[in-house]
Amino acid sequence: MQYDKLTYSEIDKIGYLQPEGWPDITDVFRFYCSCDFCNPIKITIDSKIVGIGCSIFFDKTAWLAHIIVNPEFRKRGIGYKIVDYLLNDIKKRGIETSLLIATELGEPLYLKSGFRLVSNYRYFKRNSSKIDNQFTSKIQPYKAGFYSDIIKLDKYISGENRENLLKGYLIKSFVHINNNVIDGFYIPDLGEGPIFAITIDAGKELMRFKYSTIDKATLPDENQAGIEFIKELGFIETNTIGKRMILGSDIEWKPEMIYSRIGGNFG
Repeated sequence: MQYDKLTYSEIDKIGYLQPEGWPDITDVFRFYCSCDFCNPIKITIDSKIVGIGCSIFFDKTAWLAHIIVNPEFRKRGIGYKIVDYLLNDIKKRGIETSLLIATELGEPLYLKSGFRLVSNYRYFKRNSSKIDNQFTSKIQPYKAGFYSDIIKLDKYISGENRENLLKGYLIKSFVHINNNVIDGFYIPDLGEGPIFAITIDAGKELMRFKYSTIDKATLPDENQAGIEFIKELGFIETNTIGKRMILGSDIEWKPEMIYSRIGGNFG
């Protein structure tokens, strides 16, 4: 069994590890391999990639993501060893907080590694979009002058410094402005399209805007206003639950202000 960094040229070899119902992992690992704040790794046995995973670094926090093991090689401790390898690398970088979102299959593994449950993400879907072209004028497309306010708002709500991740996607983002203050934003091209807002009105209006064309939604359990509104938009809750977990120091995040997450790899 050998641990190595996964390279861009090897991505075509991991497609067979694709979990059912997940977004294309080859696209995600192309992103990981092209970012200097990501550390994608592979586990090989007899020259075959049998497991993969990635750690992502945001200043004082790190995320573990896409830890996947070939079903034929499960129950050999490979998943645990991937987690341990990534956590040791995170520790060497002086980062004291590690986060992840676990599936039901993965939760026991992460509990064994010392993670504790922080929150649950709830998943919703509907059969078809209800096209609505009537949106508040408070929603405005991105301008360069909005950059610092969006970064500050994200840091306030997420409790993390994710500027390196966000900056490449802001050009196509939208903000909600009330009394000349940005109180919410929506970034369509980043993962599932995060919506972060410090007011319920901004959160709902950005949700109305986003879900005029999109039929899947994921929100943290603490955002009851968002959950009630997504149901008003015709969504039905599924049986899927994502478990947000943490290892190390807690962070001051505000889940009640998250009206749509980025994804299972970033929260």
